[in-house]
Amino acid sequence: STCACVEYYGKALESLIKQVKIMCIHGKMKHKRNKIFTEFRKLPGGILVCTDVMARGIDIPEVHWVLQYDPPSNASAFVHRCGRTARIGNVGSALVFLLPMEESYVNFLSINQKCPMQEMKPQRNVLDLLPKLKSMALADRAVFEKGMKAFVSYIQAYAKHECNLIFRIKDLDFASLAKGFALLKMPKMPELRGKCFSDFIPVTINTDTIPFKDKNREKQRQKQLEQQR
Repeated sequence: STCACVEYYGKALESLIKQVKIMCIHGKMKHKRNKIFTEFRKLPGGILVCTDVMARGIDIPEVHWVLQYDPPSNASAFVHRCGRTARIGNVGSALVFLLPMEESYVNFLSINQKCPMQEMKPQRNVLDLLPKLKSMALADRAVFEKGMKAFVSYIQAYAKHECNLIFRIKDLDFASLAKGFALLKMPKMPELRGKCFSDFIPVTINTDTIPFKDKNREKQRQKQLEQQR
């Protein structure tokens, strides 16, 4: 749903999935977008993590799966997203992830877009990759900050969803969501003010001590901290 989520999950997938090319594309890239898109089209296989900037008007042959991690805020965008696969007589699949409280979106799409859907049973024996993501955030401030930004942007996008009778921000389980983003602590933001998150256990270390792996960025950060002191 957001550029920050694309950057965070793109970074995560790069570390979690080996020997598969992972590429990212979103609206803030401007000049790089065409280059990434052209490069992706030439690949024999790979994963493209993207916002709705890729939902229509593009043609990539033989896309096998369109995974919609966030339900689009616009119902017609759902159909456009699905249309990136099964093109010109080819076969393809499209999947959207929904929370139990969001399931009425299925009926909404069926009526609004004449788009019937089938439930896909959850996969068994799924690996828990969140500890690895947390370790990455503890080892590199860039990952830690990307996760925090992604979480904040996700909630802000959710609050603006067009179908706000189905996607109600007051029903979101913020603690579970933070765990899903592998956050080390809850960020400070207006939507969370005054709320208690007993189900979320933050890390015991001071997150200000997490360094950037990039030596130049860390040097710059230490300089700024020294000036603040």
